[in-house]
Amino acid sequence: MRLLIASDIHGSAKTCQHLLERFEELQADQLLLLGDMLYHGPRNELPDGYDPKLTAQLLNAYKDKIIAVRGNCDGEVDQMVLAFPITADYNVLLMDGYRIFASHGHVYSPDHLPALKAGDCFLFGHIHIPTIKRDNGIMLLNPGSITLPKGGNPATYAVLENDVFTIYTMSDEIFDQVTLK
Repeated sequence: MRLLIASDIHGSAKTCQHLLERFEELQADQLLLLGDMLYHGPRNELPDGYDPKLTAQLLNAYKDKIIAVRGNCDGEVDQMVLAFPITADYNVLLMDGYRIFASHGHVYSPDHLPALKAGDCFLFGHIHIPTIKRDNGIMLLNPGSITLPKGGNPATYAVLENDVFTIYTMSDEIFDQVTLK
């Protein structure tokens, strides 16, 4: 299975379109969205290409391929325009013998982990910083943000395939990579 992972689109139709083009190029099986899909939030600048309505339309075209969790900027009103569920605070995926706990990062975070065991992965967004780190045998993975990167990092997304988690820049260059097993 090839999983394309993104977080923090924040209503940028421009970066969402690029992400979906990459989804097609990679022939990914699923698109995992880690929250903050439509709204830019009160602390962020208006993103380039900000168009929440178009962003919703773009994502809705992939509704049968999307797994999503709610971000701190996602509200019930967003669910009214999105054709796939976004109100869960987390989702658990089983892949190749390990468990992936996917969350935005504002309820569960690296500082407030759910019940996980060594070999599991905690996948989160929220901080807009790409992260690959192992803590007590648990992989802490963050694809960064495709729209509003922070910490001097480029805009990034990730791909998980064959136990390899790869973070790519929006120019599709490898930023970082780890083998999970």
